[in-house]
Amino acid sequence: TSTVQASVLSGKYPNQHGIISNGLYDRENYQVLFWEQSSRLVQTERIWDILKKKNNNNNIDNIKTAVLFWQNTMFANSDYVITPRPIHLENGQMDMWCYSKPPNYYEEVAQNIGEFDLLSYWGPFSSFKSTEWISKSVEFTIGKNKPNLLFAYFPQLDYSSQKFGKNSIQVKEDLKKIDETVGSIIKKIEKLGMLEDTEFILFSEYGFNDVDDGISINRVLRDNGLLATRTIKNKEYIDFEYSKVFAMVDHQVAHIYLNNNYEDKTFVKKMLVEVQGVAQIYDDKEKQELKIDHPRSGDLIAISNRDKWFSYHWWFEDDKAPTFTKTVDIHRKPGYDPLELFIDPNKKSISFDTRLVKGSHGRPFNLETGEGLSTFIFSKKKVEMDNKNNNLFEGKNILNCTDLFSILKNNFLS
Repeated sequence: TSTVQASVLSGKYPNQHGIISNGLYDRENYQVLFWEQSSRLVQTERIWDILKKKNNNNNIDNIKTAVLFWQNTMFANSDYVITPRPIHLENGQMDMWCYSKPPNYYEEVAQNIGEFDLLSYWGPFSSFKSTEWISKSVEFTIGKNKPNLLFAYFPQLDYSSQKFGKNSIQVKEDLKKIDETVGSIIKKIEKLGMLEDTEFILFSEYGFNDVDDGISINRVLRDNGLLATRTIKNKEYIDFEYSKVFAMVDHQVAHIYLNNNYEDKTFVKKMLVEVQGVAQIYDDKEKQELKIDHPRSGDLIAISNRDKWFSYHWWFEDDKAPTFTKTVDIHRKPGYDPLELFIDPNKKSISFDTRLVKGSHGRPFNLETGEGLSTFIFSKKKVEMDNKNNNLFEGKNILNCTDLFSILKNNFLS
């Protein structure tokens, strides 16, 4: 999610913008940081930065931008921003708040459409309510502020695809709901008399694969004496200081980090290639070819089979798992955890059953099979872009995620 969104907004690949996954590993502090939202983490300019420069250089009327619920948008140089930022309280509870720009813009929106319910946005109680709220915030923002360029993210298809599979009845029903939601926004724009001057782009960041189980790659590393743990009050934690190797996982991709005092990358690569469910291990050459050769990237990158995904789990006995692993805790886990969508009814906690997940993504796209390709819809009949490629799938043109940036630049900024 974060990687593609950064590429769409900047026209650059991860080797330049630095968002190599939904998480980052801080080698200096031996700490995994997942779902960090600071705009500063993106190391290239994004479309609103370029627009601001255009405003200043040409002395033209101010071009206003808005970005609602996209990743890495805290402190973004956009005029209107809303992104979830719950406040963690001393008693373990949360105030469900959103960062916004200008200050108190979220409060203004909430006063008109109600508070945003974070529980509907992620976790076992996630639902279409979050998409409904975001769509209402879009309509409010358009009606009150009339930005020239607005980005909004609707999460619902992520939930149903991961829980039920990409071709499930639930996904098809959610597509209908999304269609109605977009229709409501179009009607709002029409009511404001802006329809003739408005263009629409609809796209998904990735195409899903159906999966049937996860690969606990950190358990494999631990089994081979490469990942160390430290026991604290009978719970096992990853010891990042003494681990020779560990994996930060994200859907069907795992970034493999070698500690500074361990250099046998060849052994790690050979060992991981033999792991059941692992399709490929990328070294420096492959990382460069895929434009993910950034200092933040793993020393190696593992790609799962099409029907598998990577779990971050490192413990062998469930009662040794730290308490936070059984909860919705998106920041402390060394990887994305789709199991946070599922609750174990007997234990009343997040399930550890990796077979529950039915959809995942992240593998490189395949033009022969269509794997990884996703939908792109543009209301304009003629698409103007830089360096158009000739890739086709089933007779349809294929765009790279970075092409969307040039489409925005050429169709909206000229």
